[in-house]
Amino acid sequence: MSDEFIQFGTRTYGMLFVLLVVSRGMDFLSTRIATPNLVLEGNPIARKLGWTWGIVVNVGFCIGFAFWPLPAIVVSTTSVLVAARNFQSAWLMRSMGEHRYREWYVERIQETSITLYLFCLFGQAGLSAGVGAGVIYFTDWDRDPVLLAIGLGIVAYAVAVAFYSLLGAWRLYRPKLRNSRFAEPGPSGYAGPGENGKLIQICLREPPQP
Repeated sequence: MSDEFIQFGTRTYGMLFVLLVVSRGMDFLSTRIATPNLVLEGNPIARKLGWTWGIVVNVGFCIGFAFWPLPAIVVSTTSVLVAARNFQSAWLMRSMGEHRYREWYVERIQETSITLYLFCLFGQAGLSAGVGAGVIYFTDWDRDPVLLAIGLGIVAYAVAVAFYSLLGAWRLYRPKLRNSRFAEPGPSGYAGPGENGKLIQICLREPPQP
């Protein structure tokens, strides 16, 4: 089942297609609730496509991947976990508003040590990946390809969280590092009151959501 091609119109194809539509739909729904204008969308491709083209591309994506069971289950697992992560904070983003939440998030990032941030990020991603790796390790790949695909999906989710979070953090900290390098320090190394305000303006252009 893991490497076979599923014929279009069969029962298995229909099940995989429905699975992909539901999982991708949950990802879309959670994103729609959290950031209806895609201000907080961390994926630059999804932000570029927008809702209309995003739906069209994902429908085609579901139709294509339903032919291959293993990738279909991997994508579905990852999408469901991403949607669950979005739902965790969607209510806060929606109640605060996209721009206000982004301002609040940027302020928290600026007040946090990069070492602590990375430690917590890799702790989250590493523990999630460990669960997926455990499922993969203790699965008979020939007898239980579905469990193998679920394990791979969990690992893919952990990698995606780490990648987009690191990308967002780098975009936030890069102006700070550049300003610190070229700023003329005042008394006791103080860079001046205007630097933090400039940093906030720069960081507000970047979406905080991975």
